[in-house]
Amino acid sequence: METLLSSTTLQLKPTPLHLQPFNSFFPKETLLSSSVFELKYSRKSKLGVHKGTLSQGSAFKVFASSQAAPASAEVSTSSSIPPSMKAWVYSEYGGVEVLKFDDNVAVPEIKDDQVLIKVAAAALNPIDFKRRLGKFKATDSPLPTVPGYDVAGVVVKVGSQVKGLKGGDEVYGDINEKALEGPKQFGSLAEYTAVEEKLLALKPKGIDFVQAAALPLAIETAYEGLERAGFSAGKSVLVLGGAGGVGSLVIQLAKHVFGASKVAATSSTGKLELLRSLGADLAIDYTKENFEDLPEKFDVVYDAVGQGEKAAKAVKEGGNVVFLTGAVVPPGFRFVVTSNGGTLTKLNAFLESGQVKPVVDPKGPFAFSKVVEAFSYLETNRATGKVVIHPIP
Repeated sequence: METLLSSTTLQLKPTPLHLQPFNSFFPKETLLSSSVFELKYSRKSKLGVHKGTLSQGSAFKVFASSQAAPASAEVSTSSSIPPSMKAWVYSEYGGVEVLKFDDNVAVPEIKDDQVLIKVAAAALNPIDFKRRLGKFKATDSPLPTVPGYDVAGVVVKVGSQVKGLKGGDEVYGDINEKALEGPKQFGSLAEYTAVEEKLLALKPKGIDFVQAAALPLAIETAYEGLERAGFSAGKSVLVLGGAGGVGSLVIQLAKHVFGASKVAATSSTGKLELLRSLGADLAIDYTKENFEDLPEKFDVVYDAVGQGEKAAKAVKEGGNVVFLTGAVVPPGFRFVVTSNGGTLTKLNAFLESGQVKPVVDPKGPFAFSKVVEAFSYLETNRATGKVVIHPIP
């Protein structure tokens, strides 16, 4: 069954329907007359075909897809979901020049276990530009692509199997369960995105959408890496790239969630105070000191910047090195994060208490019209924390 919207939430304006512009079929305010009436339409766009039926009676039906709507029940909580949306799209792999703004992209349909989110803010990650460059095209979803992993926004439609979320819930998450294996064609750099319920959590109280969007992929990567390394209370950790999106959260999680005995971290000179404010006991200026030459060694080295052999020299015998990029050197390992709303839910208490804080790059948030500039900045590898896009129309 297609999406059903209560007829008490639809207003038809007096202008004759054949003279109304396409978007006026989806007004925000509502009123239904009792006249018998039905209109069917079909409209093509770059990423799909919009179809629907507008009729007098108990329901208004609409779906957007490149195929027929699925035969499953969905519950919509908004009368203002349009058939098309604004989004950033690329149709070929390459540099930032392949990114194009498109105001006529089909709103993705949801599956039974998914919700549709009205996106309030999205964040960029290195994996976004590596994907755009075609670094893992063999396992990517088909082009064209709406990029974006991190999202924060409001649920406007829920699938029939969704049990824990409802319309109006403010949520955040990483929309791709497996970062490199078939990531979604419709990402978060759009007005709407469809996401499995299990990948989302309620937005923590006390933080806004910009801060929430800065968290999912980075905090899940930080947490999973520490878990995989066997990190626990009383152990020490050295974080390489402590001012970055992942590194800034490794510092905080190690200190305030895992109970580290000592946290050391590296950054450039201007970011040392940030490291200390996040909980680093030892802030190392990599422009002046060689961390691998320190007499002190660490139970875990979390390398977010690709230091290879140098990182391995800083770990204790029997310890572990987490490599997110660059060469993997024994005793190190690399992993690809698995998106998990349960992890976010578990960490919400620390975010709400202020023990763990999102770090948003001070150059942002970038406007939706400045996505190309935001990517260009991210690719300098000079960002502090996360690069966030907000507001999204």
